Amino acid sequence: MVPHLTTALTGPINELEQRILESMPAIERWFRLEWMEHTPPFYSSVDLRNAGFKLAPVGTHLFPGGFNNLTQDMLPLSVQAAMAAIEKICPEAKNLLLIPGKQTHSSFYLSNLATLKRIFTQAGLNVRLGSLDPAVTEPTELSLADGSSLTVEPLLRQRGRLGLKDFDPCTILLNNELSEGVPRVLEHLHEQYLLPPLHAGWTLRRKSQHFKSYEEVAKKFSKLLGMDPWLIHPMSVPVSGEDLSAGHGLEALQTQVDLVLSKTRKKYKDYGIQEKPFVLIKPDAGGHSQGTLMLRDAKELADLGRRGAEALNWFQSGQGPHQLLVQEGVVTHERVNEAVAEPVVYMMDRYVVGGFYRIHAERGSEENLNAPGSSFVPLAFAQSSQLPRPGEKPGASAPNRFYMYGVIARLAMLAASYELEVTDPEAEVYA
Repeated sequence: MVPHLTTALTGPINELEQRILESMPAIERWFRLEWMEHTPPFYSSVDLRNAGFKLAPVGTHLFPGGFNNLTQDMLPLSVQAAMAAIEKICPEAKNLLLIPGKQTHSSFYLSNLATLKRIFTQAGLNVRLGSLDPAVTEPTELSLADGSSLTVEPLLRQRGRLGLKDFDPCTILLNNELSEGVPRVLEHLHEQYLLPPLHAGWTLRRKSQHFKSYEEVAKKFSKLLGMDPWLIHPMSVPVSGEDLSAGHGLEALQTQVDLVLSKTRKKYKDYGIQEKPFVLIKPDAGGHSQGTLMLRDAKELADLGRRGAEALNWFQSGQGPHQLLVQEGVVTHERVNEAVAEPVVYMMDRYVVGGFYRIHAERGSEENLNAPGSSFVPLAFAQSSQLPRPGEKPGASAPNRFYMYGVIARLAMLAASYELEVTDPEAEVYA
């Protein structure tokens, strides 16, 4: 089953799907050559938006939760990908330390941790959980909704190595976005692999750098297929150092909003698209996208400014002026049971391991769906969807649709690889 699209089935996305299917050998070879030069993130998830005339990533997560939303049929793919990733990094690995985020009060997040533990246990590792929370001073049992439980233990740092009591791991897997800074206990580890690396956390990571890298990847890929990169790329412009809560920087922000809207209008005109363009303003740092402002006209910013700091509190983190990202809005015309939907693709190492649809019955096609009230539906991804079905009409085959989603998600994953290379504080710099 493919989710319902309100746009015409003869639109650019079906042409893109057809082109991707016809070019599959060239695409897979292109990815293979890219992975010879670049290292994929250990794991990742990508939020996509399918407008019918455009398909683009709007968020790439390097510490993905939500593995519990993958179906049972997808778990063998995850186990195989985990085996490949671990073998590449530490072939003799025996113990893996999983460090969760602070959402351990959430039953959904605990289910995610339980699924990750299951995946890596089946990949041949002893898996235990260690907490960064200083309040965890002894092994603590956390109950899951299905009646099972997880045990989190206090971390021990000894002689430059991080572990637990009677547990010395060679590999440490972070499932924590580090948005509140890098704990000292994670720094300068001796002969241990920390995955993902510390500079992948939101302490240092910026959306603007990711989408700059994605633009580079999208242009390369589009040249391979002979297509317009705009069809798979959301225009993004960073705006630095604006303290909007103090009423500063509105004019510069307004200029960038105008610029993105003007460029989008031109593309819509070129493609005969009848939608009204919009932009999203996001904090440049931080993985939670609830703090998102949607505008159709730059003049709306002046009204926001007059409302004062309270109206703009989603920009504030107590750290002074912020970097912002102005991004072309991508509408979603996918529906699941009449609710607005967007695909989310999960990857481990360089492999697509599954996905689902995020749906939100109370949000519109232009709004952020990653918000309270959202739910997750496997739907088309529940089928064996790794292999496309050549010869089927574009837009009519779930495996074909998912293959296309997987290609775009892998482009975002490749962009994350570029991004991490550029931002690696320990990378060698050549003159």
